[in-house]
Amino acid sequence: MKYQSKDLGQFPVQIRYAIDHYTSPSFSLKDFDNIILCGLGGSGIAGRITKSLFFDKSPLPIEVVSDYVLPHYADKRTLAIMCSYSGNTEETLAMYDAAKNKGASIVVIATGGKLAENAKKDNYLFYQANAGFQPRMALGYSLTYLLLLFSELCSGKSVANELKAASKALDNEKQYMDKAKDLFSLMKDRVHSKIVVVTDYISNPIGLRFCQQIQENAKSEAFLHELPESNHNVIESYYGKLDSNILFLNSNAHPRTALRFGFLKGVLENEGNNIIEIPIPTNGLLPILESIYTLDWLSLLIADYKEVNSVNIKNINALKEYLSAN
Repeated sequence: MKYQSKDLGQFPVQIRYAIDHYTSPSFSLKDFDNIILCGLGGSGIAGRITKSLFFDKSPLPIEVVSDYVLPHYADKRTLAIMCSYSGNTEETLAMYDAAKNKGASIVVIATGGKLAENAKKDNYLFYQANAGFQPRMALGYSLTYLLLLFSELCSGKSVANELKAASKALDNEKQYMDKAKDLFSLMKDRVHSKIVVVTDYISNPIGLRFCQQIQENAKSEAFLHELPESNHNVIESYYGKLDSNILFLNSNAHPRTALRFGFLKGVLENEGNNIIEIPIPTNGLLPILESIYTLDWLSLLIADYKEVNSVNIKNINALKEYLSAN
C-alpha cells in the first residue's frame, strides 16, 4: 500500500499505550444524571462505538454530540467527555466551554492543544494520546480510554485484560489485510461506484466509521442506512440495478431486524444487485475491533486501487483555513 498502512498498523500499539496510561476516575455514576460524549469525525467515532456497546449496560442516558452546543439539560450532574485528537477542534472547544459554564464534570482525551491545556489548567481528568497521526488513524487511543472508563463506571470491572488480549491478536496485521482483500475482490469491478452501508443499531457506528474512512481515504461517496428506520423510507429507492456497492453489516442483535435484512436482500438481489454481507459479532471486544480493523484496511485497498492519496485531505484543510479566517 502506498499510504497510511504504517499508521493503521499502529492500531494495536495505540490500544496498549492507552491501557498503560489509563487512570481510574475519582467519581462514580451516582454523581451524575447523564453522560454526553463530545467529538467530531475521527475523534468522535469512538464515542459512538462506546455508546452502542454500553447503551444496554449504562444506568444513565448517553448522548453523543458533534456540534458547537450542548443540550439544555446539561448541568452540574452531567459527565461531559471531550475527544479531540489535535486538541484544537473548534466545535469541541466550544462544547468544553459550554460544559464548564454549566458546571459539568469534564474528561478530556487529546494529544495536546488548547483542550489539553484547558483541562490541565481547570484540573479535569485528562487522558493523553500520542501525536503524529491523522485523527482517523488514531482511533485506538480514544476508543480504549472510553472502553476502560465506561467498563469501570458501569460494572466496576476493568476490561484491560480483554483489550490486551485483543491487541495481541490484532498484531497479526496480515490476517486482517487478507480479510480486507477478500472483501475487496467482491467489489473490485465496481470500485468507482458509491458505497451504501446498511446496518442495525449495534453495527451502526462501525458502518459510520467505514463510511468515514472511505470518504477520507478513498475519496469516494459512502452512505449509511440503519435498520429498521430506513425500511420506512429508503427501501422505496431500491428499484432496478443500482450503481452502488451494497454492504450489509448485521449484528443479529434483534431477530426482527434480522428478518428485515433478509427481506431487503431479496428485494435487492431480485433487481440484479449484489450484496456483500459482513456479520458483526458482538460476543466480546475482539470481534468488534477486528471488524473495524478489517474495514479500515479495505478503505486503504480501495484508495490504492483508485490511485488516490489517502493522506491528502485538501478540502478539509481548506475548510479549516476558511473558518480560522472568518
